[in-house]
Order: sequence, then C-alpha cells, then structure tokens
Amino acid sequence: MSVPYAELQVTTYFSFLRGASSPIDLFEQAKALGIKALGICDRNSLAGMVQAHVAAKETGIRLVVGCRLDLADFAPVLVYPTDRAAYGRLCRLLSLGKARAGKGKCHLLWEDLVAWGEGLFVILLPDTADDACILHLRKLKDAFADRAYMALTLRRRPNDQMRLYELANIAHQARVPAVVTNDVLFHTHDRRILQDVVTCIRNHTTIDEAGFARERHADRYLKPPAEMARLFSRYPEAIDRTREIVTRCRFSLDDLAYQYPDEMSVPGQSPQQALEALTWEGATAAYPEGIPPEVRKTLSHELALIGRMDYAPYFLTVHSIVRHARSQGILCQGRGSAANSAVCYVLGITAIDPAWTSLLFERFVSEERREPPDIDVDFEHARREQVIQWIYGHYGRNHAALTAVVTRYRAKGALRDVGKVMGLPEDLIRTLSGQIWGWGRKLDEGALNETGIDLSDRRIRLTLDLARCLIGYIVPLIFLRKDIYSILGPYFRIEFSIEDGVGILFANSGVVKKIYNNSNLIIFALNLALCTFLFMCCDVFIQNDTVFQGEVPRRALRKLLHLLNRIGRECRL
Repeated sequence: MSVPYAELQVTTYFSFLRGASSPIDLFEQAKALGIKALGICDRNSLAGMVQAHVAAKETGIRLVVGCRLDLADFAPVLVYPTDRAAYGRLCRLLSLGKARAGKGKCHLLWEDLVAWGEGLFVILLPDTADDACILHLRKLKDAFADRAYMALTLRRRPNDQMRLYELANIAHQARVPAVVTNDVLFHTHDRRILQDVVTCIRNHTTIDEAGFARERHADRYLKPPAEMARLFSRYPEAIDRTREIVTRCRFSLDDLAYQYPDEMSVPGQSPQQALEALTWEGATAAYPEGIPPEVRKTLSHELALIGRMDYAPYFLTVHSIVRHARSQGILCQGRGSAANSAVCYVLGITAIDPAWTSLLFERFVSEERREPPDIDVDFEHARREQVIQWIYGHYGRNHAALTAVVTRYRAKGALRDVGKVMGLPEDLIRTLSGQIWGWGRKLDEGALNETGIDLSDRRIRLTLDLARCLIGYIVPLIFLRKDIYSILGPYFRIEFSIEDGVGILFANSGVVKKIYNNSNLIIFALNLALCTFLFMCCDVFIQNDTVFQGEVPRRALRKLLHLLNRIGRECRL
C-alpha cells in the first residue's frame, strides 16, 4: 500500500557548504524512491528554487517552495508560501533580514515573521520539549492559527523516542499539529562523507579536528515513504499531514511573470506608443538622408513583435538608463544578442547598423521561446558607480539591486580545499593542483601520476575521489563584478574587461570588436602584452582608474605584468 508521505525538509547545496546534493540529484532520488513531493528549504535563501523547479519538471515530482529561517529570538522555522502574494512577502522578508546583517548573513526576528507571514505555513523545528518550546508553540498558534505546525524529526540521540513522545504531547496540548520531517542534507547515504568535507570547509578546519562540528549521524538522506512510516509508526497522523501541507501550498514558480517598471515618457501614451515614437525619432536621426526601406521594414517587424510580447517597458527602461549615461558623458555600449535589434540601434543602445548587416532579430527576441529579452550594456569603469547611484535614485532603493551570481568548484579549487580538509601538506596540495591547467573540470590521472606521488595512499586517493565529487558544487554567492583595463594612445584605444571570466575588446568608437571566451582569455592577455611592445607610442596607461604617464613603455609594462597576474587570479589559474 502506498504511504502518503512527502519530504518537507530538504536542504540542497544552495545552503552554502551545508547541503551536499544538487536539486536534480535530490529529485531523481525522490522519483526512484516513490516520493511524490519535495519541500526545498534552504537556509535563509531561495537561491536554489530555479534549479529545483527545473528538476521537478524533468522528474514529475511536485516541488513545494519553502525556506528555513533562523530567527535571532525564536526557534528555527520552515516556511512555505501558499500563493504568489505570500511568496512575494517571503522575498521581502528575506531582503529585510539580509539588508540588516550584511553580505552572507540574515538577521530576522519573530516580529518580522509575524509582520510578513500572511499566507505562509510555518513549521517549528524544536530541539527538546522544554518550557521554551511550549512558549514558542503558543506564540506560533496565536500568530498563524491553522497554518502552524511542529516538526517531529529523529536526532539519533539517547532517548530519542521519549523526546518525540514529549514533543508530540506538548504539541497536542497547544493544539498545534505535528508533522514528520527527515531533515535531509544529501540524497543518498554515501554522500555523508562529502557533507563532512563541506562542513570542514565552512568551519575552516580539518576532518581530524572537526569533532562535533560534523553531523552526529548519517541518516539525513532521502528514505522511502514506507521506511518513514515504519520509523514514525506511533505517529501516522503526522505522516499524513505532509501530504495535507503539499495540497494546501499551491504556489509554483510558474505563477511568476516579469513586471517591468512603468516608463512614462509622455503622459497619456502607453509604453508601446512611447517606444514607437522614440524608435521612429531615433531612426530619423540615425538616417538623415532617409530611412532605408529594409531598415523601415525591420523596425516595423521588431516593433510589432515587441508589442505582442509586451516588452516595450523593458526597452524603455534600458533606453532611459543609456540616455542618462550619455547625457553625463559616460561611455556605454550595448552588446550580445541585443546587437541583432534594429530598435536597439536607433535608440542608441547598440552600434550595429542594420543597414549594413543582415541580423536575425528572433535570436534576440523569439515569440516561440517566450523568453524575456536580455540587453547587456557596458559602462566605463571609472564612472559606472554614477550610473548605479542614478538607478537607485530614479527607481528607488527598494526596487533596484545588484545581480548576485553563483560560482562552482572547478578541479583545481576542489582539490585545494579537499586537500586542506584532509590535512595534506601545503607543498603536496600545490604539486597535485599544479597538474591542472586553466579552467579544468576534471582530474587527469595521467598528469597526476607524473608527479611521482604515491596515488595509492589511502588519504591521497580519498582526497582525489572527494575532489571529483566536489567539482560543480556551488560555493557562496558573490556579487557580479567587472574590472576594466585600458591602454590609450594618440590614435587608438584598447580596453580589456574581465566580467565573470570573459574578456571584451573595445575599439576607439566603443564598439565591441570581439568577445573572448574563457579558454581564450589568457591568449588574449598575452596578445595585450604584445600590443604594449608594438605600440611604443603609447603615452598613457590606465589601470583601475589610475592614470600613469611618462616612463612608457617601462612603467606601462610593469603595470601590465601586474594586470596579467590579476587575470591569473581571476581565472584561478
């Protein structure tokens, strides 16, 4: 007989250096075990929801969107939004906590949860059945009524069954329903050792000195519904309530849609009308001798498609930002697939003239893909902060944010960090990692054998195996950053940008000449060094906003060598 159980407390590797499995691994294992729904609850974060949403679609397992909140003055809780509005309030709550605490932290209080908790299911995560737990249950019941629950979870400690019995009793007395969770950290039991490794990385210690920082038991993996029913056979109603919560929490990421700012250029005009007016005005200015028939046809086609997709507000927003930058004399240039758009050209966002090219607009915006457009605009490094502050001032600090990106372990970084956890000597780690070149994604056994190190040693072999498991693992969020270096001469300008590991070369006009992928980044840097020798007439060298004059090319070369070292560090070479 099928057991109606859903696992509602699952941590992925987006709980940085806590969970040990990816969303896709967890959902595939859930499908294999016959679990019908998973509640993803990363710690103070919704960062993994997109991957979880995709994994849920691929496997046919229901995703219950959730989050674990570690409150400063209350026990930890799991929260699940029931609808789109509740999800928005949860996002605002997390933003509030992260703005208070600073990067990588979250500071929330019980009163914050109550203030933003409308439409949220809340599950209390108690440790023991003490007076504090009784007080927390009463406050939870008063604030959330029938949306309040308490978790029953095995800790694998002495008197664990008595602990569960006492928790179930006080929950019954407080009229708060109990629900079973397994507090999952990894999808299969053999991931326990990797979870120990990431715990040691988080705590900056070795596996030999970790002690009680490690998880106390290895049971925090997904279990079949029948096994969960056996483990909690005294609480069948708590098993059944897992499906009850899944049924009541109907929110899905499919409910979300882009909501663009209202850009009112002329009162009384719709965004589409304003965009069309600006487009034809820009086209007239771009072609003073008359708009070529092919360009007019292309503009009409693009505007019609933009109108059908309701993307006009987005184009107006980008145009507003670019227009402000140009009004202040700030160099800027659109790039990427936006260069396929004639509308972007006549609005001054890009510099690719459609009269001289035959570009496919559907590569940029496609009615079949139904994907929102993405216009990348580069601003000069020295004055980029002015643009950012204008955006904050124009749209409001509550409606603007910097983009955060996730990075993943590659072979060299994984080997270094696992080697430190395993207590290997620094010179041995350096020798092993030195056999990995560039952005390597795998460990080459042949190259490692050439080092003369005994790879059959148990600790070294385990280090290599764990490093392979760690490749692709998410490391903590960082803010997207870009560093721009320029060489200026009397007749030329070379500008090199490192943006998320991609090199970009600009010409004097600001037009993007070439984008180098990661594998060519170092080749480009060497070519840049060669340019310094070739263009001995170079009279100014700029690096990170500092202008150097005189002693060229000697001083320029010295600074260029510093630049090459910087590129190497950026690429983790």
